[in-house]
Amino acid sequence: MNPWLHGVVYGTGMVTLLLTAAALATWWERKFSAQLHNRVGPIIVGWWGILQPIADAVKAVQKDDIVPRDADKPLFNLAPVFPVALVLATAAVIHLGGWWDETGTWQSTLLIADLDIGILWVLAIAGLMVFPLWMAGWSSNNKYALLAGMRAVAQGISYEIPLVLAALVPVVVTGSFSLSGIVAWQAEHGWLVWRLPLVGLVAFVLFFASSLAESNRIPFDIPEAESELISGVYVEYTGLKMTMFVLAEYIHTFIASALAATLFLGGPHGPAPALLGPLWMALKTLTLFLIIYWIRWTWFRFRADQLMELCWKWLVPLGLVLVMLTALMVLVGWA
Repeated sequence: MNPWLHGVVYGTGMVTLLLTAAALATWWERKFSAQLHNRVGPIIVGWWGILQPIADAVKAVQKDDIVPRDADKPLFNLAPVFPVALVLATAAVIHLGGWWDETGTWQSTLLIADLDIGILWVLAIAGLMVFPLWMAGWSSNNKYALLAGMRAVAQGISYEIPLVLAALVPVVVTGSFSLSGIVAWQAEHGWLVWRLPLVGLVAFVLFFASSLAESNRIPFDIPEAESELISGVYVEYTGLKMTMFVLAEYIHTFIASALAATLFLGGPHGPAPALLGPLWMALKTLTLFLIIYWIRWTWFRFRADQLMELCWKWLVPLGLVLVMLTALMVLVGWA
């Protein structure tokens, strides 16, 4: 297939898949949290409330688009657009499936772009997510939003470091920055979370925890903190603009789950025919997605000082130790 046509077809499919999954996730989270808290959740619109996302979208469209009088209007209006665009851009290198060729080599096929620097692409785009939050906080001309924006920048920059260090573990082991290359290595040698005794598991947990902080999920949702910052950077946003921020968070959570599954759990590779690769990838991603929201509805958020102390005193040193141990294991032939 022509590369341009491939990108258009697969890109359209991926965007449609992510937007649909994010919409359904809003319904699923309400039902899931209702079960944990002994509530009912959505039940009126559609069977078992399944059409609630459509009702939410209609409600958001009907709401007034309010812009504060003294806000920086260009930045205020642009801030909700960038998070959605950035998280969709990271999906370009997510690997959904592949097959074994006649030589017994794993070939990656179901992805938009097979970049040689796939991990760097994802981490670089994810690192830019702090800018829309800062734009929203600054342009709102609101002290609560500004404080939340400053927290978001501090949190994003801090947790990007352990995230990168954890992602370096698969890079050091496989010798590749390509996500398809890392999946191919795991297809031949085994999932990294088990292949490296203890080191792989700890690196996976570190990456997963840092991803929660990157996507502002509890217990790391300091930029929002509705109990102390009245919704933080989102306080002045209404209607569709607020919906775009929420949509970006859900998609970011999906991408983080898919990336963790790709780097440490073999991606679409599983103990079944390669034809079922997309199913394996979906199961792994949805399982991690479930864990993220299980954590959200059972844990309290950290204070800002606890959040930064956890990162700089514990997670960053742990990440450095993991990278050094991984390099040592590769050097002596244990990986």
